[in-house]
Amino acid sequence: MVTHSIIITAGGIGKRMGSEIPKQFIEICGKPILLHTLELFYHFDSSMELFITLPEDWKSYWSEILEKNNCTIPHQVISGGEERYHSIQNALQFCSGKYIAVHDGVRPLVSKETLKRCLEALQNFSAVIPVLAVKESLRKIENSFSSAVNRSDFRLIQTPQFFHASILKNAYLQPFHSGITDDASLVEELGEKIHLVEGNEENIKITTPFDLKIAELFIQEKLK
Repeated sequence: MVTHSIIITAGGIGKRMGSEIPKQFIEICGKPILLHTLELFYHFDSSMELFITLPEDWKSYWSEILEKNNCTIPHQVISGGEERYHSIQNALQFCSGKYIAVHDGVRPLVSKETLKRCLEALQNFSAVIPVLAVKESLRKIENSFSSAVNRSDFRLIQTPQFFHASILKNAYLQPFHSGITDDASLVEELGEKIHLVEGNEENIKITTPFDLKIAELFIQEKLK
């Protein structure tokens, strides 16, 4: 029986990256970002059930990448929907794990320690997400004025976000609305409590050229 199903979302088109190809296919150290992410989960636990959501028009391109890199990691490609919500909804139909995680395909640097913390917490909590404390000062904008807020009241949210399968599937039975910011916020609408664990700082979401440079430094360090 499969214990963990991992949905890796890769539906972005890379507008902020200014790239001709979607950001998940941009290469770092000779491999596309998405391939780094897929390998990360497989090497962490090869028994995990892996899914990747991709825009229909880019599925054949992904197949070419796999062939070029001699990648034989077992995974299923799911056609993406109009929004991230719909892509995950599509993937959930195929998940058979007791627990399900959703991860951004352009986060290839989540650490094994973060994954272990999530999995350990999942034994006692039904919804677990990694977060980081805010280091910079924050100000809240209201109309044309701003005011300082206490940064200790806030956390930066990362992925993967882990859930008991029944809870996440029930959450995605709710209708789509523009206020859904992540899977945890949707689960929270069911009245479920979200448990926070410590993430890792290098687990950045690569969305800009600057992020790309930072990620390249970390991946080069890992490959040494």
